[in-house]
Amino acid sequence: MSSSFDILIVGIGGQGTILASNILGEACLIENRHILGAETHGMAQRGGSVESHIRIGGEHGPLIPPGQADLLISFDLLEALRYSHYLKPGKTMVINRDMVHPTSVFTHKLVVPDEEEVIAALKKFDLRLVDADELAIKAGSPLSQNVVMLGAASSAMPLKPESLLEAVKRLVPKKTIDINTKAFELGRKAGGPS
Repeated sequence: MSSSFDILIVGIGGQGTILASNILGEACLIENRHILGAETHGMAQRGGSVESHIRIGGEHGPLIPPGQADLLISFDLLEALRYSHYLKPGKTMVINRDMVHPTSVFTHKLVVPDEEEVIAALKKFDLRLVDADELAIKAGSPLSQNVVMLGAASSAMPLKPESLLEAVKRLVPKKTIDINTKAFELGRKAGGPS
């Protein structure tokens, strides 16, 4: 087994999962840490599932095997449930309380569990629920919810918050640096200590 710290970021197309994984990669470069990563986002533009695998110190390939992730960051409640089998027992999940319902749910009349049912199914993990959309709006833009989520998960990562924040400043559009800095800090407060 790898001695890496494995982070899985999941969400729906358009929520900023790819930028979030790039920010983690940049933070690793700032700290001169070895990183492996992979992304899958086939039908993401149509509201499909997106997953990013980040292996800090990874030696055995970029994909995290099921049951081996140390941290799962989910931008959507249903995606947290869908990918929960990747997380080691008892490890941390940082989840945006929002639920985006894919169009297939409506066209196929599928039954969608409610928020409490999803949370109950995930109780075996260390859950940190964050109202990322609300905090992003408070920071100045609903588009910054991915940075809110990184801030909320930062205390559970083996990276310095200063490195993560510097990576955010390097990768977001220059005109949004202040908004994203505030988004990171609000998320950090909401995520609490590990």
